[in-house]
Amino acid sequence: MEQKVKIQEDYITLGQILKEVGVISTGGAAKWFLQENQVFLNGEEENRRGKKLYPGDVLVIENFGTVLIEKEQ
Repeated sequence: MEQKVKIQEDYITLGQILKEVGVISTGGAAKWFLQENQVFLNGEEENRRGKKLYPGDVLVIENFGTVLIEKEQ
């Protein structure tokens, strides 16, 4: 499944994206989720919940799908 997330700010954190797309229900669950599941940012494995994601970034979440980060016009 591919999903697009539009952001108004310059960036969004990995933890915020996981919550935004419904993978986790609270921001505090991000640390646990990232320890248990593989997440790839632009083809590289990423496990830092505070990692900043910018428009144009592609996030692949194990057992969920692909998330494209876009700037809201």
